[in-house]
Amino acid sequence: EFIRKLWEGLLVQSKPPLTSHFPFPAQIPPDLVDKLERLALVDFRTKQGLECLEKAIRFADQLHVVDTTGIEPMDSVLEDRALYLREDTAVDGGCAEELLKLSRKTVEEYFVVPPGNIPLPKKEERSSMLKHSEL
Repeated sequence: EFIRKLWEGLLVQSKPPLTSHFPFPAQIPPDLVDKLERLALVDFRTKQGLECLEKAIRFADQLHVVDTTGIEPMDSVLEDRALYLREDTAVDGGCAEELLKLSRKTVEEYFVVPPGNIPLPKKEERSSMLKHSEL
């Protein structure tokens, strides 16, 4: 929802605003931090982690002041180059076994990937950590 509103704001603005339409929250809700941690696999449990998240939000918020008047949306970052695509025809794949052999680890007919880079605490533990933080 936030991204959709942000994008719509960029498309319909005729003048850049002097301030952001979305004031920075005094405190990021614990459930939002928890969701972002799970999506990004980044540890926001520390003061440094939360400061990094706030800086990223402030940086992204600068999009509100970009004047896009007269700028047409792009279809691709490579739209000024000739892209040679193959014909979109069905082919007999038959390469699943060959592809699975290239993987370091498989289980039955599935690739096995390493777990995320941080162990995430349970939601209850996460909420109590944020309540006791200095932010």
